[in-house]
Amino acid sequence: MDTKNGVDLSQLHKAFDLENPEAYAAWRRSKLAMSPRAGAVPVIQVGDLSQPVESEKKAILAQVSESNFAIYQARRFSADEDEVGAELRRFTDAFGLRIAEAHRSAGNNGVVALKVSMAEHQRGFIPYSRKAMNWHTDGYYNSEADTIRAFVLHCVRQADIGGQSQIIDNEIAYIRLRDANPEAVALLMDAQAMTIPESPEADGTVRPVSIGPVFFIEDGRLIMRYTARTRSISWKNEATQKAAALLQELLEAERDYLHTLTLQPGQGILNNNTLHNRTAFDPNADIGASQRMLYRIRFHNRL
Repeated sequence: MDTKNGVDLSQLHKAFDLENPEAYAAWRRSKLAMSPRAGAVPVIQVGDLSQPVESEKKAILAQVSESNFAIYQARRFSADEDEVGAELRRFTDAFGLRIAEAHRSAGNNGVVALKVSMAEHQRGFIPYSRKAMNWHTDGYYNSEADTIRAFVLHCVRQADIGGQSQIIDNEIAYIRLRDANPEAVALLMDAQAMTIPESPEADGTVRPVSIGPVFFIEDGRLIMRYTARTRSISWKNEATQKAAALLQELLEAERDYLHTLTLQPGQGILNNNTLHNRTAFDPNADIGASQRMLYRIRFHNRL
């Protein structure tokens, strides 16, 4: 039997069946028991970013199995920004992750540098500003064929002030919503629940409209596609919009399983596309003056 912390993975999909409260109750007990509380996620030490050893990989995967994310600290990594990107790719390759997308901002090795930028193709997009980012999963605007199932966020340089990351496991968010209102879960699992309209790109291309659910099940696993943004998004109907509003309220109210950290150089988050946000940073810096830079790589497959 293929198990995850005592849960039969072949039966896991039953936990997300709204018509099977017994399976959900059993999974819920197990999930809440194994999930680390706020501030209790260990930082896993990795000797060499480019060559994680078997014990380090096992520790990271064990943590991911509990909370869908792991925090690591590399003790040895290059001071050269380009080389760090190459090391990060070797690190994620060690976990069998397949690079997902030809992102418009990707450089060598598919690495996207998240930093304050006034470049034409980045100007006006919040990830490349000092503004706070609301709750979301990565690639929520992607088509089903380009679903983002995992990503790594790696710190090259931290901000002088702010720039914290907050994380909530998608499975915890599901539990909170299902406990509060199972009908809201059903509405957000509808195949047409959330629509992100088409968007023109700087190179003249148009990103097509993306329509899909917030929660969906894939190979027995819960996948989430979500943004708390209020502009350039539409919901299937008023009831679905209210369900989305309830979800956001629950995310804002979460304390027990809310993980907050300020990444330091050589530190990163490897995860199964968990819910995350970012606080604003360096409020007094001149435009473009903040040194904060994180590297991000997105992947098609899960850890």
